[in-house]
This record gives sequence, structure tokens and C-alpha cells, in this order.
Amino acid sequence: MKLMICLFVVLLTPLGIAQGLEDYNPKMAKKMVTEQGALLLDVRSDREYKSGSLPGAKHLPHHDIRHRADQILKWQGGDKSKPIVVFCAVGGRANRAKAELVRLGFSQVTNMGGLKDWPK
Repeated sequence: MKLMICLFVVLLTPLGIAQGLEDYNPKMAKKMVTEQGALLLDVRSDREYKSGSLPGAKHLPHHDIRHRADQILKWQGGDKSKPIVVFCAVGGRANRAKAELVRLGFSQVTNMGGLKDWPK
């Protein structure tokens, strides 16, 4: 069991280092969007999105990411290495969305947290 846990940590560590992106840092996330042109991705439900979102944010509910990754790739100009900032209401769904995006090969994904965390 210990060997399996160690192997899991060793295999995932390079992925985290390669991404070099810190989660739950709204100031850094805003800077990525405004200065680096990162895709701002709202992964909340359709109903939540319709009640208001961040300016310029694209919308794709977290449960649709696996099936609609082509849409994200289109928004990224076909480049999976461009930065993506995901957010939801408080951060949980954004965390799941980030994991799925990384699994699909997007290399620079950060979880900003929740909509209310966006710096003014």
C-alpha cells in the first residue's frame, strides 16, 4: 500500500511542477486573464451562468467538459498549452473541471475558486 501511494505521488508531482500554476489565487488568475489572455471559463450550471458571470468568461458546465473539449480547444485557437482559469461558485466544481482539463492534455490550468473571489 505504501509503495502504491509513493508511486502515485511520484507520478503526479511532475505534472504539478510542469503546470507551475497556483490554485485559489484570484489576483494571479486575474493577471493571467488580463495580461496573458488566459481563457476565463465559468463551469457553473446554465442557471447560475444566466444569473451573471464575469465579463469575457466563456461558459461550459463542469460535467460537459469531457464531451465538449473540442469547444475549449476552439476557444484556445487549437493550442492546449494556452492558460485557462476556471471558476465556479466556490471552487469545488472548478477543481473537478481542472482535473478533467489536465487529463485531456491542457497544460496550464488553474482553479481561481469562486465567482465571488474575483478581485475588484
